[in-house]
Amino acid sequence: MGLFLSRLLKHLWLDEGDTRRAIPPDLLERLAQRVAASEKRHSGEIRICVEAGLPLSYLWRRASPHDRAVSLFGKLRVWDTEQNNGVLIYLLLADHAIEIVADRGLARHVSPAQWQATVARMAQAFREKRYEDGLTQALEETSALLMAHFAIDGVQDPAHNPNELPDTPLLQ
Repeated sequence: MGLFLSRLLKHLWLDEGDTRRAIPPDLLERLAQRVAASEKRHSGEIRICVEAGLPLSYLWRRASPHDRAVSLFGKLRVWDTEQNNGVLIYLLLADHAIEIVADRGLARHVSPAQWQATVARMAQAFREKRYEDGLTQALEETSALLMAHFAIDGVQDPAHNPNELPDTPLLQ
């Protein structure tokens, strides 16, 4: 019970203000611009979500950060891209957790070890409170994977590569 109570308090203590301190408005804008620039080079869609703590319903059932990331993958409709090549980069501040969830179109080309290596590099940057560096590096690595498997021609009509998801990271 002690570990559960400790985790519960940590998640309830943190709020959206903590996410805004970790990802201030100027960084939010730079990340949105980087996502938009990335998506002009491939047909994939990238969403970034930073959450302070898990909702109470997730805490009561002792859900993991991975459970929450998969749920948000669906709620944010990252799975609903035309080529099934959406990627969610999820940070849970209370647990210092990082999850990357890729749709089946990209997942069939990228091994779990590749995603784990990206997460490890992000974790190192985050331990040093370098959120921008960690997110930028993860975004660049994800973009490189999407370009390797879903690159688009630079002269392609933008109508054939619609922006299917918002570029601005979601802070909760």
